[in-house]
Amino acid sequence: MGGRPLIGVSTYLEAGARWGVWELEAALLPAAYPRLVSRSGGLAALLPPDDPALAPEVVARLDGVVVAGGPDVDPARYGAERSPRCGPPAPERDAWELALIEAALAARVPFLGICRGMQLLNVALGGTLVQHLEGHTEAVGVFGAHPVHPVPGTLYASIQPAGTSVPTYHHQAIDHLAPALTPSAHAADGTIEALELPSTDGWALGVQWHPEMGTDDRVMRALVAAAGGAGS
Repeated sequence: MGGRPLIGVSTYLEAGARWGVWELEAALLPAAYPRLVSRSGGLAALLPPDDPALAPEVVARLDGVVVAGGPDVDPARYGAERSPRCGPPAPERDAWELALIEAALAARVPFLGICRGMQLLNVALGGTLVQHLEGHTEAVGVFGAHPVHPVPGTLYASIQPAGTSVPTYHHQAIDHLAPALTPSAHAADGTIEALELPSTDGWALGVQWHPEMGTDDRVMRALVAAAGGAGS
């Protein structure tokens, strides 16, 4: 049909969101995400948590999928004991977003995982997470920045071939990398900052940082470009 690619972005449920005289359960997403999709050439469709069985039907109507940042992944999802520094579980969101990832990979719909989304991609394919990472957060509720360095020859390096400073708020990170995934960028301390599937398995990229909080749109533009090719 042509036109801008339709990019689904996962959202999360909050028990008590307030607007006007109302305080009700709401499906929320920071506005920076749809704004990033829009200025990168896509149309954003917000995807609140739903029945995981519906994920393939949802993904079939999209040109690309983004799993956004958010709460910690439940350690039970990767067979670990909960650390005292791990945040409270979000079981509905875990189930829904894992189903979205599995459906996107199965249908070869271009996928981008942002922060939690990258971590969930690793978990979905059999990897594990560090439940608390020191030294990657400026302050509570404050985004910092640090440089990341691409791995030559990767998809990420083709998008951003040189090291660049990125907006960061890291609390968790990759521990054991899933066998199917390739690390494609690192921080100075070796933390995996981006990972991806081989190109033979489709277009799937995860980044540890928050591109929606910066001005460098290249990662999202690459997703939208891949989605345009997938939907054409």
